[in-house]
Amino acid sequence: MTAGLLTAWFSGEWPWYVAGPLIGLFVPALLITDNKVFGISSNLRHLCSAIVPGRVEFFRYDWKKAGLWNLVFLAGVLIGGFLASHVFALHNGHAHNIAISEQTRIALSRLGIHDFSGMAPHELFNWSALLTLRGFVLVVVGGFLVGFGTAYAGGCTSGHAISGLANFELSSLIAVFGFFAGAWPPLTSSYRFCWGVYDYRISS
Repeated sequence: MTAGLLTAWFSGEWPWYVAGPLIGLFVPALLITDNKVFGISSNLRHLCSAIVPGRVEFFRYDWKKAGLWNLVFLAGVLIGGFLASHVFALHNGHAHNIAISEQTRIALSRLGIHDFSGMAPHELFNWSALLTLRGFVLVVVGGFLVGFGTAYAGGCTSGHAISGLANFELSSLIAVFGFFAGAWPPLTSSYRFCWGVYDYRISS
């Protein structure tokens, strides 16, 4: 019974009232235990400092003391995501269908997405799609802009929206408003120019 309960717990979606508080409580736990701030994008700086610091002063610091714990957390995120999508998400050897509304399925089908059996659309996240102009723009160019933006803003959505707002930091509130305001024009443009779709409303 215990094994079946654990399998059901890890193979299904966690409700918001469980996952949300766990994420939220992680922030004060880090602050109370060792005065650390939760964030993901800072790991890029730690990786550069650990692998290729060069002569750049920005990367010349004790990354083990400052960010080893965060790199371990990042590794856990990657391992956990892999297990969730390739191990626990399998049901009788097949991936679960994602629980989304029929209206959303219809809207995504108009964008060329028809496979809902995995954690991410297979039509978008594969090597063949990456080699197309649309895939390159969405993944590579989009990834570069996200990375540049987090460095320029001094943090990503997890750092500002979760940790910063929890600390009542005005700069984080401004950054979060900027995230949403800055995301809307590229979002509508990507639907129109990358997907050729003008009605981009998707139901939850």
